[in-house]
Amino acid sequence: MNIFLTGASSGIGQALAKEFAANGATLGLVARREDKLKELIAELPNPELHTAIVCDVTDRDRLIEEARKFDEACGGVDIAVACAGISVGVKTQYREDLDVFDKVFDTNVFAMASTFHAFIDPMIKRKRGTLVGIASVAGIRGLPGSEAYCASKSAAITYCESLRVEMQKYGVKVVTISPGFVKTPLTAHNPYKMPFIMEPEAFAKEAVKVIMVGKKYATIPWEMGVLSKILRLIPNWLFDKILASRKQKPRSGTAGTSKAENRPVSEKSPNAVPTVNKTDENK
Repeated sequence: MNIFLTGASSGIGQALAKEFAANGATLGLVARREDKLKELIAELPNPELHTAIVCDVTDRDRLIEEARKFDEACGGVDIAVACAGISVGVKTQYREDLDVFDKVFDTNVFAMASTFHAFIDPMIKRKRGTLVGIASVAGIRGLPGSEAYCASKSAAITYCESLRVEMQKYGVKVVTISPGFVKTPLTAHNPYKMPFIMEPEAFAKEAVKVIMVGKKYATIPWEMGVLSKILRLIPNWLFDKILASRKQKPRSGTAGTSKAENRPVSEKSPNAVPTVNKTDENK
């Protein structure tokens, strides 16, 4: 079983790599940090079978090139997992946050499409294969201060659904997985309660089961699946009231400070910077 996995250097991606390797898979692991990839591969069973692919997933042409090289080298990828993602608080009020908005979509949505693009034609020719998109429960409804992240994960969910219907006639499966809260660098600075939070290893075990049976959509853990269904049913007036006082994810440059994200003072916030420190849960 040959698997191509983005966002492999930490968090969910790293846990998935370990779980797949424990099940005998040959892995092509993508991340920006070569040292982390090498450390990970050294820990895996049969490290000589696995390939470290140092690449920023937002470099579309490079990602596609590396994906196709691995596909040819391994004799055909069976499962491609788009796990790369970043999360940072964003407020449309601030001009600099619009640039952050772009970065979130580049990583969480467009890189997923680039990953899948590389394998669609080969999988169609083989009449088999599975494309896996890691989305989020945050894509179910919009949360204050998480405008970019929620929007990107909502886009990922509907994108995978569209692609799933399109690919079914070719024998290619598309699996969407929406994690709840998982203990990763991505959630480390969240200032709010995170119900049913999971260890990444526990999440990975459940996710691999879902992927191997080809389930179309899954929320992990199941408790968050129930909660997400309830969220869909809550009327807007009640949803707005409940979320009005919720603490918000720190904006770019404010991680670890809980005041700036809830106290906008001007069109350009002095506490934010126009660059994103990309958390390597997935990248």
